Amino acid sequence: MNRSLKLLYGFLITALTACLTFAAHNTGGYPLERQSMLETIEEDVNLTRYHLNRDTLSDKVMQRIASVPRHEFVPDKIKSLAYKNRPLSIGYEQTISQPYIVAIMTDLLELKADQRVLELGTGSGYQAAILSGLVKEVLSIEIIEPLGLAAKARLSRLGYDNVTVKIGDGYNGWEALAPYDAIIVTAATDHIPPPLTKQLKIGGRMIIPVGCEHMTQELLLVTKQAEDKIISRKIIPVRFVPVTGVH
Repeated sequence: MNRSLKLLYGFLITALTACLTFAAHNTGGYPLERQSMLETIEEDVNLTRYHLNRDTLSDKVMQRIASVPRHEFVPDKIKSLAYKNRPLSIGYEQTISQPYIVAIMTDLLELKADQRVLELGTGSGYQAAILSGLVKEVLSIEIIEPLGLAAKARLSRLGYDNVTVKIGDGYNGWEALAPYDAIIVTAATDHIPPPLTKQLKIGGRMIIPVGCEHMTQELLLVTKQAEDKIISRKIIPVRFVPVTGVH
């Protein structure tokens, strides 16, 4: 790399860091913890860059991670842990995913502002909140009614108006509102549900953890190339709570 390119690269990294720091300090609460979380995500991305097939995550995804108040999506008694790079319990044997995992799953979808996304597993609503600032509309399904109702109220209170939460079994997707530009699944299943690939647009992407609860799970990136053709790529080993329901 010649000197000019090195200087340009250094300038871009400095500018991105400044933007993320500004976002972390100007979105209300825990600024130092937010900044530490962002730095940890960047470190983990660097360590897994060959698996992710990218050296960094997009600026817009990192800025979104910086701006969404994660502490609003965890129980009061563990708010001090909200910006740790780890999953946290949200009750009902469910968790809010590790920030690094949320970031890479979001980034791998390569979302655009005019798109519609289906999320399976609303949980606390954190992932939906991240998505809401990147796309036109987020449709989210949660099978555990108390979690879904709480997430719906929380997202409304915080102003995420382009997110719609439905109580139900996400395995079969949301056919009435299909097709979707992207689908994100936040609980592990032992196979890729056929209804989801059917509801994905041609050219669309789905990110999903696949594997049994007590065995190795793989985060898969699924791309629909034609109505009868999908391809999938293993990203990294993961550990998610299993899907709830009988399938």
